[in-house]
Amino acid sequence: MGRRRGFTLLEVLVALAILSVAVVSMIQLFGQGLRLLKVSGDYQQAVLLADQKAREVETVREGVEAGREGDFEWERRATVTPVPEELTVSGLAPLRLYRVTVQVRWGGRSVEVATLRTAREPLP
Repeated sequence: MGRRRGFTLLEVLVALAILSVAVVSMIQLFGQGLRLLKVSGDYQQAVLLADQKAREVETVREGVEAGREGDFEWERRATVTPVPEELTVSGLAPLRLYRVTVQVRWGGRSVEVATLRTAREPLP
């Protein structure tokens, strides 16, 4: 009777060990991918909320407003920024330049959006 060709028990155990390490690694990669997807979705929602809060200002006044929407806390701050002299026009009501910043916070993370808005000062 000739020698039979096949796998020994040791070879099968080594192959199973390699396969199990590969499967565990793939499961961890998928889990990490899902966590990153959740974080990026949260960032996207926060940026959209900050953009919405920055755009909904119709009449700009200096000050701070805050609120909460779902898991997100937001703070809108408007401050007067000096207008360069070369941009001022004499004879018209002077322009005021406001810097509007919106900061959104959630779960230890935050994102901030800033924009500039102009408004005319009322004539005395």
